[in-house]
Amino acid sequence: MKRSIASFQHLFIVSHLLKWTAFAIPVAATVGSLVALFLWLLDKVTSLRYENGWLLFLLPLAGVLIWWLYHYLGRNSDKGNNLVMDEIHEPGGGVPFRMTPLVLVTTVITHLFGGSAGREGTAVQMGGSMAALLGKWFKLDRDDMRIILMTGIAAGFGAVFGTPVTGAVFALEVLVAGRINLTALLPCLMAGMLADITCSAWGIHHTQYHIGFAATAGAIPYIHFDFVLLVKVVIASGCFGLAAWLFSLLSHGIKQYSDRFIPVKWMIPVAGGLIIIGFTYLLGTRDYLGLGVTSPDPHAVTIVSAFKTGGAGYFSWWWKLLLTAITLGMGFKGGEVTPLFFIGATLGNTLAVLSGAPVDLMAGLGFIAVFAGATNTPIACTLMGVELFGGENILYYAVACFTAYYFSGQSGIYSSQVRPGEGKTGRGIA
Repeated sequence: MKRSIASFQHLFIVSHLLKWTAFAIPVAATVGSLVALFLWLLDKVTSLRYENGWLLFLLPLAGVLIWWLYHYLGRNSDKGNNLVMDEIHEPGGGVPFRMTPLVLVTTVITHLFGGSAGREGTAVQMGGSMAALLGKWFKLDRDDMRIILMTGIAAGFGAVFGTPVTGAVFALEVLVAGRINLTALLPCLMAGMLADITCSAWGIHHTQYHIGFAATAGAIPYIHFDFVLLVKVVIASGCFGLAAWLFSLLSHGIKQYSDRFIPVKWMIPVAGGLIIIGFTYLLGTRDYLGLGVTSPDPHAVTIVSAFKTGGAGYFSWWWKLLLTAITLGMGFKGGEVTPLFFIGATLGNTLAVLSGAPVDLMAGLGFIAVFAGATNTPIACTLMGVELFGGENILYYAVACFTAYYFSGQSGIYSSQVRPGEGKTGRGIA
């Protein structure tokens, strides 16, 4: 009898995997192709912006166009990532197909005219939107619709950064702060992998990062790592968590007070664009506009330069944080994650200089740890460290991401993560 029950369970598991393989393939192929198009467009408009500096002066007008598109065509699409997450928690109104073209076009507009934004939000929203559309075509029930939306998140994230395992775990971990949902583990992994393969098949190449530092044992017996360096990493990781908290606080605060004190809503992105132009000329540099991954200027501060000694100023992280919070808090579109990489890598560079720690290691730890703190996804970000930088320093990755996660407070950049009765310490929140 027991053997028959076990055989039935295995047959059910096999049928479940076959079913979700069949669903994951079209989700991944569609989302991976859209992400490839998106990354290609970003590369083109970024090059145009570098070649035509005057485009920055049109940023306020671009903001009005973005406001108009969402106001007249977007409906509830303006909720972005939070809408996708809300639909996973409580399926109801659905994630509209219009979210895909809207977020794609408006993010490209933001980057063309110099807004400081990222790309993860766009990929995740396209993934959720297309997964929802396919789920309707497949006539899935509520529980299966939750899973296919999670595969959309995994596909979008895995493809946009070239980190399929991270994309899968991110989709499971991001839904509720302090909890991880394993019900869609294999569907998300399949979607992340296949979407990354699809994106690469279109000829998209992701930025390669390198940490030359290799972990070695310290002088204390039975401790197989550098204890002094670990102490420095813990202290730095607390700073990474506080930077993530500050970014979330500032982004939400700017949005809240802009809505409260600027009654004419299309004037909010106009004001945001003017402020960004003002700060750009006050600082005398355009290093903090756009993605900030690389730059044609060899002396520019970028994510890549932050891995080298002298590759960032002491306050580079703060200026990127401020300009991104203004950009996203005042109506422009794009993701938060790539700016968080910039903030973390440049802050890590600064802390390495101040503490005497390896610059490339600290930049890499900041890269993943600020992201971990802001999105409440320490496990996914630890895996991201392995996928991007190699596994030699995984202990430091884990310490950095887990510490930053706790120091970043109960909230994060996604308001839908905060659920009643849930919390990082297991005691819940009001």
